Amino acid sequence: MPIAIIAVGRLKEKYWRDAAQEYIKRIGRYDKIAADEVADRPEPAKAGDRALELIALKEGEAVLSRIRKDDEVIALCIDGATFSSEAFAESLLCVKNSGRRHVFVVGGSNGIGSNILSRADGRLSFSPMTFPHQLARVMLLEQIYRACKINAGERYHK
Repeated sequence: MPIAIIAVGRLKEKYWRDAAQEYIKRIGRYDKIAADEVADRPEPAKAGDRALELIALKEGEAVLSRIRKDDEVIALCIDGATFSSEAFAESLLCVKNSGRRHVFVVGGSNGIGSNILSRADGRLSFSPMTFPHQLARVMLLEQIYRACKINAGERYHK
């Protein structure tokens, strides 16, 4: 089954778009991958925590509209599980063999909505540090590419 990434916000800078496109091209040699974006909502000046939470929920609604009932949804968030590259590759293979579409959700600059976290089958973190959502997308694509190489029995850099 294909892999999908649904992200809040656009990759605004050319270097992020170029990096993402390069990894999508590389992954395409191993598996089908689709990258989809939903619009991020403007943040009002002096927005408080509640306003930011509502923005993340609205963005989450747009993401949820693109998720199918039988999708395996993984939300990228700071409190998610961490994996070695080999364990991540194994988890991708398990979902692929189950016949379900693997959907990764990357939140916007205000984080990921609680509605997405409630729907998610799992949570993934690259680190306890916070990363810009654009960088997180490129890191995710790189790890998916690395997992594809591992699952194909090809050499990869450790």
